[in-house]
Amino acid sequence: MTQRSITIVGAGQSGLQLGLGLLQHGYAVRLISDRTPEEIGAGRVASSQCVFPTALSYEREVGVDLWDDAPWVEGIGLTVPHPEAPGEKLFGWAGRLDRPAQSIDQRVKFPALIELFASRGGEVVYEQAGIDDLERYTQESELVIVAAGKGDIARLFERDAERSTFDAPQRALALTYVHGLTPTEDFSRVSFNLVPGVGEYFVFPALTLSGPCDIMVFEGIPGGPLDRWAGLTPEQHLDASLDFLREYLPWEAERAADVALTDDLGVLQGRFAPTVRHPVAVLPSGRSVLGIGDVVVLNDPITGQGSNNASKSAHIYLQAILEHGDLPFDRAFGQAAFERYWARVKPVADWTNALLLPPPPHVLQVLGAAAQHQEIATRFANGFDDPADYGEYFLDPAGAERYLADVAARAS
Repeated sequence: MTQRSITIVGAGQSGLQLGLGLLQHGYAVRLISDRTPEEIGAGRVASSQCVFPTALSYEREVGVDLWDDAPWVEGIGLTVPHPEAPGEKLFGWAGRLDRPAQSIDQRVKFPALIELFASRGGEVVYEQAGIDDLERYTQESELVIVAAGKGDIARLFERDAERSTFDAPQRALALTYVHGLTPTEDFSRVSFNLVPGVGEYFVFPALTLSGPCDIMVFEGIPGGPLDRWAGLTPEQHLDASLDFLREYLPWEAERAADVALTDDLGVLQGRFAPTVRHPVAVLPSGRSVLGIGDVVVLNDPITGQGSNNASKSAHIYLQAILEHGDLPFDRAFGQAAFERYWARVKPVADWTNALLLPPPPHVLQVLGAAAQHQEIATRFANGFDDPADYGEYFLDPAGAERYLADVAARAS
């Protein structure tokens, strides 16, 4: 059989993972990156990537298992401050994951995976791809997959109004990479704090260029007291992070009493609208390209699912390509591959979008009950690996009522 050729534009989680998987199965794969490994490593942090067990297993399937000595994330904790007693907790709890998660700074991860891709026979081209370049790729390859959407390329993929819940940013976002945070007791975790009407703060262990660290993630409701990040220097960014913790979450401020920035590029701020886009974009010539990962489904990071979705999209697209055999990669193939991914990622989008809205009473009841019943805390924690489970009780008032009644009956 003639070796089939595929070009992937973008050297992020989905593009690299898919490229490595295709190489395993004998495809000729060209990867287009707008930055060299050295430039990525010397750049700014890009995300708060916490990869949960299923996505990690998909990485291992394509031979990515490089950081066994990096910190592990062993659970999820959640705390809600008392609305009428500043500085006190309304409730808090923690649940263990069945299998641990892991966060590797993309400045560490992506250079290593680009080098792994090249060492396995993949072709890497360093250039900033535009529309004319996509036209050329479609003439040179049987399938072109866009895994990075910026500039003119991003505008090729049209917003899907029916599947996009929001048309404006729902949070002002900020990341702060630090050394010196006091670890949580018992087991490492994502420590999630929900401040109704203000926003969210969560923090978890990771690996960065200078070794083990923690990533502080702030999600502020636009226009509110946590919308405070624009135009700050790195040190001002850290000060703003700590000021918020001292005012709203003193137990987290205590853990952060001795923190320092990992580096001046270890901070990030911005905002974007969660968006679903049509997966097949048509070029001026009439030829088409297929989007993957964040190009087609961009969620708010409030649930930490970005890298997980990217890994799952790469896994699903790989299976679709392998099953397609020698058939042409037409628009119908691209749409069908995406629909398989959408079926997997829609529950993630539903859960993520729900958390961006004020919590309804049944959600607060579930979260509060988790402080009384460990099995609820454990179930909620493991939902981060398979968010489809939230649809059965967390997103459904009737399901929540049945579940809480069942738990209470068994406990009694």
